[in-house]
Amino acid sequence: MHLSALLSLPASLALITFTLASASPHSYTEHLHLLPLPQSHLHAHFNFTATTPLSAYESSHFRYFPRSLAQILQHTRTKELHLRFTTGRWDDEAWGARPLDGTREGGTGVELWAWVDGGGSKTVAEEQWSEIVNSLSGLFCASLNFIDSTKTVRPVRLFKPEGDHGSEKGGLQLLHGMLPHEVVCTENLTPFLKLLPCKGKAGISTLLDGHKLFDATWQSMAIDVRPVCGTADGGECVLEIQQSVSMALSIPRSMRDRHDPIPRPAKIEDVECDESKPWNGHDTCFPKAVTGEPAWTLSKVFGHAAKGACDLERDPSAFDVTLQVPSGRSVNATGVSELTFPSTTHRHYRLSASSSFDLSLPACPSPVTPMALFTPPLYATRQIAGHGQERGSMHTTLRNPHAHPLTLVYMETLPWYLRPYMHTLRLANGKQEKMYYTPALDRERGTHLELVLTIPAQSTATLTYDFEKAVLRYTEYPPDANRGFDVAPAVVRVLSEQGGFGGSYVRTTSLLLSLPTPDFSMPYNVIILTSTVIALGFGSLFNLLTRSFVLAEEVPPSPLAGIIRRARDAVKGLLGKKTGGDEKESKAADAQAGETAEAPSLAKERTDGKANGIANGRADLRERKARVVP
Repeated sequence: MHLSALLSLPASLALITFTLASASPHSYTEHLHLLPLPQSHLHAHFNFTATTPLSAYESSHFRYFPRSLAQILQHTRTKELHLRFTTGRWDDEAWGARPLDGTREGGTGVELWAWVDGGGSKTVAEEQWSEIVNSLSGLFCASLNFIDSTKTVRPVRLFKPEGDHGSEKGGLQLLHGMLPHEVVCTENLTPFLKLLPCKGKAGISTLLDGHKLFDATWQSMAIDVRPVCGTADGGECVLEIQQSVSMALSIPRSMRDRHDPIPRPAKIEDVECDESKPWNGHDTCFPKAVTGEPAWTLSKVFGHAAKGACDLERDPSAFDVTLQVPSGRSVNATGVSELTFPSTTHRHYRLSASSSFDLSLPACPSPVTPMALFTPPLYATRQIAGHGQERGSMHTTLRNPHAHPLTLVYMETLPWYLRPYMHTLRLANGKQEKMYYTPALDRERGTHLELVLTIPAQSTATLTYDFEKAVLRYTEYPPDANRGFDVAPAVVRVLSEQGGFGGSYVRTTSLLLSLPTPDFSMPYNVIILTSTVIALGFGSLFNLLTRSFVLAEEVPPSPLAGIIRRARDAVKGLLGKKTGGDEKESKAADAQAGETAEAPSLAKERTDGKANGIANGRADLRERKARVVP
């Protein structure tokens, strides 16, 4: 059985969609797939598909296809586009195979690859690629403009076109870039929803709440644009866009009270203890392992119920929601009509345009028929080993859990400051078929390593090589230089058709590389000290050489000072005219009263002065007396 059967649409739905697309080139469909996972998790996959005829696309006539994205594709001559926004990690060991064989997910951060028509010129294709990343950067509020030549590679065997390009396929050029440090947030979700015909106001897209989506353990948003031809009736080729959102939610975490989102430990009396443990006691409790599946409702997991249906030329026999649970599981649905399909594990629902849709599943302590999880085609891990700031080594582990060998393509995109020693490349317990290698150029392009490997059955292969760390210029370090530099995840594509794994993708997690980092406090101290010395020395010398010294009497009066003085005198004059008469009268009255009050005292002072003068023998009195006495 092919692994895509885990989340793929049934054959009946594929036939309905196929017939609808052939009957009406302008079509739009949406679908939600829900699958409970172990460890109290829930996987939800949203898919939105819109098509438009290529003739209408070339004449800029759009109905359901987003015009803003179509104009970018037309201007840059992009024939096929794939864009991914991913955060978190899918747990292969616990949850099994990846949704849709990993074809609708990307590496951590942002991943973009596209086929462009460069007219046979690499320079023209690179210019169009630059326009693509800059335009998409503004459209999705992301840092895609940082995908420059140092982060762009040209894969050889990893990706294959998904669309029907006909005779143009030979002239198309594939370019690929990743930004592992990009943080995906609601600023990317809002433009994503605006590309939908219902703009997130109706249908299953109303369940996409940023607080719930980015609180998930793992989530991936994907946009795929491709031409589709070869319909059964030989109809016109159409341009198809698929927008998908896939997430793995923790049910207890998502159902927390929104008014009190802080996680708090359960009360001791609410914890069920495992009494079979030898260390269990009256003061010691070992929690019992959770068994079965918890109760959950769609409105509590996503914050609210789905608000009606996005009713745009829907086929009466199509459905909007699929719930994949055992047949013995009790399910309560409101606002929908359940459809009957020949399946024991799938329940299909069609939304009503006038009522809200909600699902409720009670707790199931022990599932009657546990859901079987598909084994992943490959387990891949990657880590950096070594110590010191000069060199290190890369270790990649590829484990084949199946009873047949696997042939795969392994690709790494390394930054230019991580310089691998290819003579140290070693593959243990595996066979290297081919290698495509493009060395890095400092500050111009990164390293592109692509290997075709064969992993034996039931075995683990280890790929290792040594590398050297470059020393950057101090202006090339980010503000958080001591955090490290992100290395893009490796991408693996399974080529073997045996076991139904052909075309499956597996991506490792991104890595954190620590480079030799200078002590940025020392340049700061040097800059401050030298600036102070230069300011004191040069400033003093400059003043002595350019300033002229004169006496204060030689300095001419400032025109501004004269203006201020004249204005002050004018104000004083105006105030003096107004209060001058009153002041004169008051001064005359005061003077007259003073003379009247001082007259007796002045007479007394004169008499006393004469007496004192005679007694003290003043010269003027003695002279006056001498003139009187003969």
